Amino acid sequence: MKSSVSRAVVAASVTVALGLTAACGGDSDNSGDGGNRADSGSSRDSDKKSSQKPAPAEKKSTALTGADLEKAVLAKGDLKGHKIEKLSAADMPSQTVPADPAACQPFADMFMFASQPAAKSRVGRTVTGPDELDATVISLALLAHEQADAEKVMDDLRTATKKCTAYEHADSKYRDVAALTAPKAGDDAVSYKVVGVIEGQRTPMSFTVVRSGSTLAAFYSINLLKPKKFGVPTEIVEAQVKKLKKL
Repeated sequence: MKSSVSRAVVAASVTVALGLTAACGGDSDNSGDGGNRADSGSSRDSDKKSSQKPAPAEKKSTALTGADLEKAVLAKGDLKGHKIEKLSAADMPSQTVPADPAACQPFADMFMFASQPAAKSRVGRTVTGPDELDATVISLALLAHEQADAEKVMDDLRTATKKCTAYEHADSKYRDVAALTAPKAGDDAVSYKVVGVIEGQRTPMSFTVVRSGSTLAAFYSINLLKPKKFGVPTEIVEAQVKKLKKL
């Protein structure tokens, strides 16, 4: 009986969390006089310099395709004891809704696993752990960008953690926004918390966004039964980033 009730509680948590989510892009001159040693040495030096290869420019990753993301996202069997289910398109609306104040827009967008610039493709999953009494709901998404756009999204999120403390979005209020310690994962990472009101209860939600090349791996965690117990498990972040890097 306890097992059945536990699963029902977790299922209800997922439904409420996703419901809230839904509501809420010089040439060198080598000529010289061979009889003059100084000129000849200068010529040889010039030849040597001209033959040296220029330092390679930083390699930029291009956006992955939707098919690539499907291969890279966590799937059944990747996390022992965890249940992984697909997020539908309805759970990840692509149209963004303005936040008030505008400085908090990056948070409002990421709540729906959206971004500005918009991702070229996205995939999402929900992850529940092996403990049936744990009402923690973890959602994750992979967002494909060109690398410059991915870097901008990360910069905007980091800036928002310094300028945004509270905001309203899609008829919902969010308070106590604050930066959290980001994990050492991928090429860049940002973590923060937001306190929302769900069914009259102040509920902390935590977010972690990791950039690996041009792709963003975003994670969202909420626990409706134990609001003080929140945070994205490190094992889930590491498993997803590791699989993404393999691609």
